[in-house]
Amino acid sequence: MPVQKIRSFAAGEWIAPDAGARPVNSAITGEVIGEAGNDDLDVAVMLDYARGVGGPNLRKLTFHDRAKMLKALATHLNAHREPLYDLSFDTGATKPDSMIDIDGGIGTMFVFAAKGRREMPDAHIYLDGEVETLSRNGTFLGQHICTPLLGAAIHINAFNFPVWGMLEKLAPALLAGVPAIVKPATATCQVTEACVRLMLDSGILPEGALQLVSGGLGNMLDGLDAQDVVGFTGSAETALMLRSNPHLLKNAVRFTAEQDSLNASILGPDAIPGTPEFDLFIKEAQREMTAKAGQKCTAIRRIIAPVVHVEAVIEALSARLAKTVIGDPRSETTRMGALVSNAQKQDVLKKAALIGEEAERVYGDPDAFEVAGADAAKGAFLPPMLFHCADPDTAERVHDTEAFGPVSTVMGYRDLDHAIALVNKGKGSLVASVITHDGDIAWQVVMGAAAWHGRLYINDRTSMKESTGHGAPMPHMVHGGPGRAGGGEELGGVRGVMHYMQRTAIQGSPDILTAISGRWMPGAREIEAPAHPFTRTFDELQIGETIRTASREVTLEDVEHFAKFTGDTFYAHMDDEAAAANPFFPGRVAHGYLLLSFAAGLFVQPDPGPVLANTGLDKLRFMKPLVPGESLKVRLTVKQKTKRNDEYGEVRWRVSLSNQDEDVVAEYELLTMNSYT
Repeated sequence: MPVQKIRSFAAGEWIAPDAGARPVNSAITGEVIGEAGNDDLDVAVMLDYARGVGGPNLRKLTFHDRAKMLKALATHLNAHREPLYDLSFDTGATKPDSMIDIDGGIGTMFVFAAKGRREMPDAHIYLDGEVETLSRNGTFLGQHICTPLLGAAIHINAFNFPVWGMLEKLAPALLAGVPAIVKPATATCQVTEACVRLMLDSGILPEGALQLVSGGLGNMLDGLDAQDVVGFTGSAETALMLRSNPHLLKNAVRFTAEQDSLNASILGPDAIPGTPEFDLFIKEAQREMTAKAGQKCTAIRRIIAPVVHVEAVIEALSARLAKTVIGDPRSETTRMGALVSNAQKQDVLKKAALIGEEAERVYGDPDAFEVAGADAAKGAFLPPMLFHCADPDTAERVHDTEAFGPVSTVMGYRDLDHAIALVNKGKGSLVASVITHDGDIAWQVVMGAAAWHGRLYINDRTSMKESTGHGAPMPHMVHGGPGRAGGGEELGGVRGVMHYMQRTAIQGSPDILTAISGRWMPGAREIEAPAHPFTRTFDELQIGETIRTASREVTLEDVEHFAKFTGDTFYAHMDDEAAAANPFFPGRVAHGYLLLSFAAGLFVQPDPGPVLANTGLDKLRFMKPLVPGESLKVRLTVKQKTKRNDEYGEVRWRVSLSNQDEDVVAEYELLTMNSYT
């Protein structure tokens, strides 16, 4: 079998490995299947290309344009992912393992595409929070905004997820408008290279948006500045070395690390043997020990159960592990493949030996186990190894040594406070789970342990059928953790995009902030509508376009009719004496919802036109009661416009209701869908 030349993609060109390239070995046979690395990569040119070509090309696009780009990329990868599965077998991954990596990465890209369209504007500036009034009369305002960094994102990824590890960082960076230079771990970089080729060959990405380093980064980090971002996944030792780079420290380069994590799972005291929760706990523990051969940054390393149930946990978990077929990952009957390399196998054995100094191995003998369809002596195969620590309070290695493979340790707790203390002895993790059907138990764990964990996964009989699993980071939720886990944060929907943007406080007049933000600000200039705005298309409407309606008197008869018609006979509307006794009302007042209905009657244009639907209202506030006999009028202003698809866009209107004395009675934002033509 010929040795694959795994290339880098730098400044628009594919570059083959040179004489100093490192070998890439098959996890199944140990044979050299590829080589990667080129010491002559001009990293300065790569950075200039990202900043000077990729960045400007991405920043020309709006958030929605970039979201559409992500969706197109994900769709393309989804249609061409089969070759990625084939390459993944030699990394030791079974087909289900590869689906976690490949399908999971593509799914993450789809999620960011959707969130970019739904939660971000069709604009170049992201508004962070609401406008702040900084002066008495509202002529001086403040608004936090986020804009793309002007540098490059350097993504240094781990060997265990050559596709997901890349795409979960790449998607938010591209959505933010920042080009990426991806550096996968050499052991599995052939899969990453194939995925990058698919994306580049699709023609979807603008020039300079993505580059690839197969092999070492050289001195690239020494060329970064405060506009660049480094995202790292890997060991704590490597993370410390990288983040301590004097150049990064001097230039305040953003650095995010996702590193070693002694993740734990707690069996709630209510989850006794025979309950659905106990069975779920065992199933989750077995899955996390064997999926990807335990090579997941979120895998369960510490299994924490009530002392009285420790033996039952060991017995049940050992029985499930015994059914796990270890073998050639290409076989459909294999349930656990190989570790990524023989070097990684030796590292896991070394770490397991350290754990074995404080705990007894109760399942799995690395010197005597069966491998189906492969040579255990040549491949990087290991059996699941389960340890029992009888004294977790004095133990150290079980709480600070991560054997990055199919290794986990069971330990007992006396009460819930003890369980919380044990789970926190890991000094920071990506995820801890609690299997319980008791809300009070879940609350106690959250209060006692949340500060040490990036994610708390709580599961029971109610959610077990639809839950995603202890070890599955979701793109909607943050991924990262404090302390030993690196102190970083990734994913989390739009939160993940913000890591590649600069938050800036903008201050100025309402007109200035309107011009910058693309959103009408209170006090800004109003544009007199040339025609009723409901007769004007999405494209014709201007930000700030306003109409003021005629007045309508609200009578006592209106109030009583509305009360009888709707059934809302609350005393404030029907009993003058009771209403007057309430500190909020002068006597009987009109229903708030009656005022909204009358307001619609005042500003709605009834004929068919560009307004297709009213999809709701936001931020409704009733400011002052309106007494029967007073009048109501409305000011309707175009606040913001957002394209939704090729047929229609969303118009956000600011609606202000006032009485005959110009006192504001109510305010809200109305949402309509308007056609473009």
